[in-house]
Amino acid sequence: MKNNILSNICSFVDEKIAVYQLDLVNYISTENMLPNKEGVSLSAGLPNTVYTQAYHEGDVLISNIRPYFRKIWYADKCGGCSNDVLVLRANDNVNSHFLYYLLSEDNFFDYTTVTAKGTKMPRGDKNAIMQYKVPDLQFDLQVDITKTLAALDAQIFNNKNINHHLADSISETRSSPDIKRGKRVSRMVVRRRFSEQLFAINCII
Repeated sequence: MKNNILSNICSFVDEKIAVYQLDLVNYISTENMLPNKEGVSLSAGLPNTVYTQAYHEGDVLISNIRPYFRKIWYADKCGGCSNDVLVLRANDNVNSHFLYYLLSEDNFFDYTTVTAKGTKMPRGDKNAIMQYKVPDLQFDLQVDITKTLAALDAQIFNNKNINHHLADSISETRSSPDIKRGKRVSRMVVRRRFSEQLFAINCII
C-alpha cells in the first residue's frame, strides 16, 4: 500500500468566530473534550475574548495538550474552540469521516505523544503531526471503510446505552467487570476492523 503524509490529505484551520455567537453547546475546549475518544460534553463557560478559533461541521478537533489523553471529536455542528484545540479539515479528495477514523487510531496518538514538546504540559508539535504517515487510498475506498466503521460505532453506541441502562437499574452492575470488559472489547473491535480493512485493500492494490 502506498503511504502518504497527513499534510497531503488535510490542513489545520485558522479561522475566527465572535464569542457572542457561541454558547455552552458549540464551544469546545480541552476541558470539555472527553478522554479516550469519548467526544465532548457541555462547556463550563465561554472565553473572555472577543474572538476565538472557529470550526465547521465535518472538521476534526483534537486536544493539543497532553495528547496521551486521546481527546478527539468529529464536529457535527459549527462553532468555536480554544487555541489549545487543533482543528483539521479534510481536503476535497478526502472523506472527512475517514480522516476522523485515521486520527482516532492509537498509533496517531502514540505518535503525537512521542513528538510532543514539553514535559509537564506536553503539546503536540504541529509540524511533526503533519508528517504523520497515512495510507494513500482512493475516495471510494475511503467511503467503504468509513461505512463499515460507522456501522460498528452505531453498534457500540447501542451497547453502551444498554450497559448504562443496566447500571442504572441494578446498582451492583455499576462495577461489573463484564460491562467494563465489554467497553474495552468494543473499542478493540473497531481498531482491529480498521486494520483488517487496510490490510485487505493492500492485498487488492
